[in-house]
Amino acid sequence: MNVAMVRLFLEVAEAGGISKVAARRQTVQSHISRQITEFEALCGGPLFRRTGRGVVLTELGARAAVRLRAWLHETEQLTQDLHADAGQLLGQVRLGIIPSAAHPLLTRLHERLEVAQPGIQLDIAEAQGTELDAMLDSGAVDLAILIRFRKPAGGEEIPLCVAQTYLVSAPGDELTRQPTVPFSRLAGLPLVLPRRPSHWRSALDDAARGLGFQLRAVLEADSLTVQRELVARGTGRALYSVLGPYSITNDLKTGRLQASRLVQPDLRRHLALALPRHGKLSPPCRVVAQTIQELVASWGGHITDEPLNDELLGARTAP
Repeated sequence: MNVAMVRLFLEVAEAGGISKVAARRQTVQSHISRQITEFEALCGGPLFRRTGRGVVLTELGARAAVRLRAWLHETEQLTQDLHADAGQLLGQVRLGIIPSAAHPLLTRLHERLEVAQPGIQLDIAEAQGTELDAMLDSGAVDLAILIRFRKPAGGEEIPLCVAQTYLVSAPGDELTRQPTVPFSRLAGLPLVLPRRPSHWRSALDDAARGLGFQLRAVLEADSLTVQRELVARGTGRALYSVLGPYSITNDLKTGRLQASRLVQPDLRRHLALALPRHGKLSPPCRVVAQTIQELVASWGGHITDEPLNDELLGARTAP
């Protein structure tokens, strides 16, 4: 059983298409398809059923994926343990992260590991919360930095910090000139919001319903970059969005956006480091998890070394 072939099989299974994997690996589709055919012959039968949209696992393929994922984890764990015993950590850590928390945390994390543990290779996947949960469940990532609406109680998730929520507008807007804005003021505002289904969108909708109104979403977009651009540029009218601090810090510094913290309710969110859900924490994963916690602690409990503050917000005392 070849480790590289097992990895390829699991990658195709998770991607749901040979063409996606070929593009990701920057090779031709026929090369991937030929390797999968050879692996299917080794396993004694077809592992995938071809469809118009890609491939899906056969019954044999589904059984094989479960067993081979566990086998691959044990094999990688053994290699890592042997290197750890020899005094050198070596291995890949697959880290999932929500887009708003990615920068500059990942840059600083990479810099520290390059100096302290050059044998650890990071494999980064950016995704939204629901997708990250699915990736953790399937074993597609080892660790994940994601948002929870309640403080993690420990166990499989480690609390990192708390993020407030902000109403964001273009510069000069009267409503976001104040340090805080009651959530009830969102009633009737033209908002750019994330698409459903989304835990964050559901939380916003629930908060509005609790206050007796419905949010007015004039545009929907999952991309934080798209949301910020739409608000900053506008389309002949004022647009607003509801975002966390880490996705807007740079735009506030450059004056492209203006923001006011939402209160009543505060809608605090907890950033957490989720640990592997299958098997024990490998030595490289343990080092990465510890380094992430140390970085956040060194930044005063923020996910960035430039936390959102009153100076960036342009906060002023309300008349």
